[in-house]
Amino acid sequence: MIEILQNLEFEPFLISFKLAFITTLILFIIALPLSWYLSQTKSKAKPILEAITALPIVLPPSVLGFYLLWALSQNSPIGRFFDDVLGVKLVFNFTGLVIASCFYSLPFMVQPLQSGFESLNKNMLEASFISGKGKIETILKIALPNIKPALLTAIIVTFAHTVGEFGVVLMVGGSIPGDTKVASVAIYEFVEIMDYDSAHIYSAIMVIMSFVVLLSVYIFNGKMKKVGF
Repeated sequence: MIEILQNLEFEPFLISFKLAFITTLILFIIALPLSWYLSQTKSKAKPILEAITALPIVLPPSVLGFYLLWALSQNSPIGRFFDDVLGVKLVFNFTGLVIASCFYSLPFMVQPLQSGFESLNKNMLEASFISGKGKIETILKIALPNIKPALLTAIIVTFAHTVGEFGVVLMVGGSIPGDTKVASVAIYEFVEIMDYDSAHIYSAIMVIMSFVVLLSVYIFNGKMKKVGF
């Protein structure tokens, strides 16, 4: 067992964490205005937007991965534009992996933030607007500080979900060592070659990490409820 641990390459975990960090940061920037809009709007289009946002939860990863692979490849206008104009290939590299992960993990960032915003006291928001604060200032200085449990849940669950991705990242990024070979793909390859000892170790690390993440969220949210958040 010691020899196996010494020979294991933990680079796939570093790539997974790098991917999860960048994806979470991008999604927070995108999801913040989107979740605010969904929480405040009374538009008839709201259910449509919510359904589109939640699609990655119910779609098979192979379906989402296929369409993303097509959209990012040279067979689509988007892929051709990036390749011809910017000289960037979006499939089977880390850039495409980030784009795919943002689509796949979007609902895990949007839904907790939306629920948090919807739980806010409307009078508090109205008072902020009456005092002369704009929407951006109200969101950043009034809304976000008052939805800490939802904010933490959104960030941590999005990060953890991205680390655990498999189907979508395999289809869009493949398994290029040092670039797109994430931990979940490494486990799959260990099983393929029947290296079950290495697969056990990688899988155990993923299980422990996932448990610690969820436990942290529940403990923090429990403490926030006790102090009145």
